[in-house]
Amino acid sequence: MIHRISAQLVLLVVVVSTIGCDRVTKHVATTALAGVSTRSYLADTVRLEYVENTGGFLGLGADWPDAVRMSLFTTGTGLVLLVMVGVAVRLRWHGWRLIGVSLVFAGGASNWVDRVARGSVVDFMNVGVGPLRTGIFNVADVAIMVGVSVLLLAAARPAGVTWNPSSN
Repeated sequence: MIHRISAQLVLLVVVVSTIGCDRVTKHVATTALAGVSTRSYLADTVRLEYVENTGGFLGLGADWPDAVRMSLFTTGTGLVLLVMVGVAVRLRWHGWRLIGVSLVFAGGASNWVDRVARGSVVDFMNVGVGPLRTGIFNVADVAIMVGVSVLLLAAARPAGVTWNPSSN
């Protein structure tokens, strides 16, 4: 019983801290970066630039009609998040799979809140060296990518090898 409660507490902390960090950094980006030129740090390895992304990943679909964007990126994303949680509960995922799905959910939910409230997602970070650069992203996007990586690694582990981080 205590083991189960501690695992649930870890997941709650992962979700709440991920969403909280994303919300705070987006607020700071909105107040400190909107309307100013790009800021560059670490010999231009890190750039901070305020962008309101009306599209999806890396701006995909930003030029689509409003109704299509709303259906896909708001309604569709909300449904995918609900289905994802439902699958994790139904299949009784635990350990790394549950941590991965929690990160994807937290990042997706925080970006979804932006879409519902603003009609766009606040992005503000870009990293790279010279011409080799990422797109502009936010903390929620990092959580989604880390969560997907965790899920892929959990799925790729050799058969019979299990490790549950909450079983220590």
